[in-house]
Amino acid sequence: MGTEEKSTVKCSVCPRNCMTDRTLKTGFCSVGEKIKVARAAPHFWEEPCLSGEKGSGTVFFSGCNLGCVFCQNYGLSHDAFGKEVTEKELMKVFDALIKKGVHNLNLVTPTHYAPMLAKVLKEYNSPVPVIWNSSGYEKVETLKMLESLVDIYLPDLKYFDSAPALKYSGAEDYFEYASAAVLEMQRQVGTVELDENGIAKSGLIIRHMVLPGNISQAVKVFSWVRENLPEETYISVMRQYVPFGKAKEMPPIDRRLSAREYLIVKQKILALGFENCYFQSGEAAEESFIPNFDLEGVDL
Repeated sequence: MGTEEKSTVKCSVCPRNCMTDRTLKTGFCSVGEKIKVARAAPHFWEEPCLSGEKGSGTVFFSGCNLGCVFCQNYGLSHDAFGKEVTEKELMKVFDALIKKGVHNLNLVTPTHYAPMLAKVLKEYNSPVPVIWNSSGYEKVETLKMLESLVDIYLPDLKYFDSAPALKYSGAEDYFEYASAAVLEMQRQVGTVELDENGIAKSGLIIRHMVLPGNISQAVKVFSWVRENLPEETYISVMRQYVPFGKAKEMPPIDRRLSAREYLIVKQKILALGFENCYFQSGEAAEESFIPNFDLEGVDL
């Protein structure tokens, strides 16, 4: 009598293609098959068209498929701090945020849960816009699972060149995947549409956090955006870098961004002719703006 082998589902959701059976152990992203959440609360420091007056309903997911050395949410992304929740429990988390009057549901670092979240969103039918707030390191075929389920895409476009992508995120192929992902996001949701109160209803907003000593990446990234996306595309040029994790021992990212570096980037980006830009003041690089991950809004 022959023996039967248990079928396995090897994970290829993201470009890492770690092929881990997440029912048995954790993948590159540091999580298994169950959804883990570290925090769910209104957030008032996103882009103005997302936070508005009532806040963006952020849901921070545990783990990460990119794992940047400088991550400001290190314990969340690298150590996968959080609580496992069922699909029904996650919907209750969404309900609680919506009852607080948030303008949207903002799913932060969701990529490695894409199949599960697609299932949840199909059933949930959110009454407010759903934001996919990601690193940009995603597969087009994974994003296609989310078509008509996500209203606003909020990806980072972190690097243009392979050398810093490899050095800081261990992803030499970052731009290859992220650029294709951004084009797919644009195809799905188009450019930003605002309601009568200036709150985003749908569309794509591209973020880039300027890294000290790496300002050329910002210029190259937004030059590509200018050449490949509509001129009305919304961009967010972040100044909030604070060295965390291994970055504290990796010059030049072991320091904060200088005012001169950010000014150079701002001037070059404005010269490219963007119509819709968000820029940050120096106060953005304060640790007080980084949320505490204490399971707020998760233990319902």
